[in-house]
Amino acid sequence: MRLYPLVFRAAFSWMDAERAHGIGAGMIGLAHRVGAGRVLHRIGAPDPALRTTVMGLDFPSPFGLAAGFDKHGHHTVALTDLGFGHIEVGTITGTAQPGNPRPRLFRLVADRAVVNRMGFNNHGAAVLAPRLAAVRADLERRYGRERPLIGVNIGKTKTVELADAAADYELSARTLAPYADYLVVNVSSPNTPGLRQLQEIDALAPLLRAVRSAATAAGRPDVPLLVKIAPDLADEDVDAVAALALDLGLDGIIATNTTLRRDGLTTDATTVTAAGAGGLSGAPLADRSLAVLRRLKAAVGDRLALVSVGGVTTADDVAERLVAGADLVQGYTAFLYEGPFWAARINAGLARRLGARR
Repeated sequence: MRLYPLVFRAAFSWMDAERAHGIGAGMIGLAHRVGAGRVLHRIGAPDPALRTTVMGLDFPSPFGLAAGFDKHGHHTVALTDLGFGHIEVGTITGTAQPGNPRPRLFRLVADRAVVNRMGFNNHGAAVLAPRLAAVRADLERRYGRERPLIGVNIGKTKTVELADAAADYELSARTLAPYADYLVVNVSSPNTPGLRQLQEIDALAPLLRAVRSAATAAGRPDVPLLVKIAPDLADEDVDAVAALALDLGLDGIIATNTTLRRDGLTTDATTVTAAGAGGLSGAPLADRSLAVLRRLKAAVGDRLALVSVGGVTTADDVAERLVAGADLVQGYTAFLYEGPFWAARINAGLARRLGARR
């Protein structure tokens, strides 16, 4: 019998979602600090057969934690205790910012979904850089060459005008690329005004060139560079981004971010309306996220790494994305509902599938 759903209903379901998130992340960090993380790691460690090489990097598992959970890099090492093959930290902006006013995170429990309008709250690139350097060193001591990997997700500072966005992303890339196993340009959050306009090809091409140049100037010309796109792009725009990524020699695309759509939800309309504006993530995003993955795979084949995120809950979901063409799969929202052994269950399920095919 799984106990976490009972714990969630009793301890977290009635609580402000952001406060509950903070408490849950803090408990994971505490478990790590008191030594319980080693026990958790023995439970959650991926089967060695799950190791996969993507973008020239060796991942202990194809399943990782999407950006948004570990915004400040405080819990990165502790989260690897739970079995994630990689942790994507951020989104991080060039300058520290508080994000949008609270409340800004809302659960739609009936849909296993979340609405957020966090607004890239983070401590800024200059603060995160030494923190990530320490994280990398810690992971190398603990795991050696087989360590879980760190993705760094960068976005635009809210107060920076769109015309100056490239310089803002450059600042983050120069500061953070030395500590990133891979670098993600986030132009698809709905919670920073105007940000999604940067997905337009005329704006996106010079932005990505600027980030690549900044990473090279920071001594990391080899750092894999990906762009994260929205599920709300029209199919022809997905195709255009795929073509641009190939033209610019990017290493991959992450699909997808949260959606602005609210159709097809089970949650009553009053609750949905009360949650207000923001990006919807979780189970309702699954169909569109999978459709975008398949479209990207048809467009790019094996020339780019594809990272699928959105609506992933079970090992079967992860396996479906891998079969559909994903090289890596990420989750986040289901973590809030499934609890700390979620990644371990997914890794175990993937290992069973792999064993059954042998």
